[in-house]
Amino acid sequence: MLRLSNIKKSFVEPGGTKIGILDVPRFEMAKGEQMVLIGPSGCGKTTLLHVIAGIRRPDSGSVEVAGLDITQLPEAGCDRFRADNIGYVFQTFNLLPAFTALENVVLGMRFGRKNRDPSRARQLLDRVGLAYRMDHKPGTMSVGEQQRVALARALANLPRLLLADEPTANVDPANKNSIVNLLTETCREEEITLLVVTHDMVVSERFQRIDRLEEINLAATTAASVEHHALSASMASSVEGISE
Repeated sequence: MLRLSNIKKSFVEPGGTKIGILDVPRFEMAKGEQMVLIGPSGCGKTTLLHVIAGIRRPDSGSVEVAGLDITQLPEAGCDRFRADNIGYVFQTFNLLPAFTALENVVLGMRFGRKNRDPSRARQLLDRVGLAYRMDHKPGTMSVGEQQRVALARALANLPRLLLADEPTANVDPANKNSIVNLLTETCREEEITLLVVTHDMVVSERFQRIDRLEEINLAATTAASVEHHALSASMASSVEGISE
């Protein structure tokens, strides 16, 4: 389902110094597999997810999702492929504040080729325990509830691959298990390949396959010093047009 080959990605600091963030010779996941990729903050986890999703282009290498190298697609084609095949649970949720929970999930279907299906949106919100909050806007919801809306939105288009960036980082400890259960159980039932990145060892212990990013990413030691700065500067432009 997912194969990375010779992926390299770097950023240029204000002074012009080029620093490597990713250097991944090889990484693979089978169809329907569930795994967690662990590593400390700043070691390239979010950058790697962005490259896998096609949000950011690698400097070199290939990213094959369901047999297609998305690095060879034009930007519009990559956006369309992501909308149809990849779900993304953002660490900061990226919910639209002017829309209700139901509208946010339905909008997750907007960019894909599949027809919008409000009934599926309602089913997903019911599944994550938010049937009574469908008409509420994010500003009136708790952080945990917003996280569950983001999860439902990421699943809206029946993706083949689901990427989850620190999905429990903004959730209190009591709700961590419920979020992980929702992710793993839903992906298992719908045969979705699941890749979670986190630094939370409690979360990682719930998965059979656990890989350390420091062992996969040869540039991890330098990534920590620049990833946060580079991603913060570009996040606003990166998420435009993305279907989660």
